[in-house]
Amino acid sequence: MTMARIAQRVTRKAASEPYGGAVRAISSEARATSSEARATSTDQIYHLLRQKILDSDMLPGANYLEQELAVMLGVSRTPVREALIRLQADNLVQVIPRHGIKVLPLAPSDMKEIYEVVMGLEPMAAARVAAMRPSEAALRPMVKACSRMTAAIRSGDVESWIAADDDFHSGIVALCDNARLIGIITNCADQVHRARRFTIKLRPHPDPQRSIREHKEILDAIRAGDAKAAAARSYAHRERGWSEQLKVLTEFGIRQV
Repeated sequence: MTMARIAQRVTRKAASEPYGGAVRAISSEARATSSEARATSTDQIYHLLRQKILDSDMLPGANYLEQELAVMLGVSRTPVREALIRLQADNLVQVIPRHGIKVLPLAPSDMKEIYEVVMGLEPMAAARVAAMRPSEAALRPMVKACSRMTAAIRSGDVESWIAADDDFHSGIVALCDNARLIGIITNCADQVHRARRFTIKLRPHPDPQRSIREHKEILDAIRAGDAKAAAARSYAHRERGWSEQLKVLTEFGIRQV
């Protein structure tokens, strides 16, 4: 059959059912739009619940019903259920069939393991960035993060200090050009953020200015293209952070965060 004949048959078929064809097209488009909207809704709910857990707005060890979360967020249960499955994969919650979820607490032993991963991989990311010799424009967000930390110290704004510190570390890691490395470090760094927000409420950071100095030293090594120094300084910085957190957990007898 020639292409002309095929085109004629398609045209006749479309003409014989103009409304049916249009309805099917609209229906298909509506299904696609609905699917996209649900995916967007699930993604938004996932990020919202994740942040609430990391900020300890949803307390460690607490139990929540799926319906309870859906009502709280003003959405249906389906996107909440899908978001909870993703949070379980992040080891942030345990999904209990027909009983909702439990926010998984972190014991000091969990934190030790998480810091070991961060201390192993974040220096690797810093070394990769140094070897790439990024431009000053690429490093500007981290420079600004240091300035924001300084401003937060002056104003006594702990939340802003934590946010700027997080942005510094995530900014360095984001430049390493290794998606899997970024993903692993980010997941562990989120858990570090969760523990730090908990411990800093018990005792203020002992030397916030030192953290800023160490950040700037890491940036100096990266600018110089010194991968070995960038890795060493990154490791020492994170090791000190873990030591300080462990002191707080031990001093206050904290068994989970």
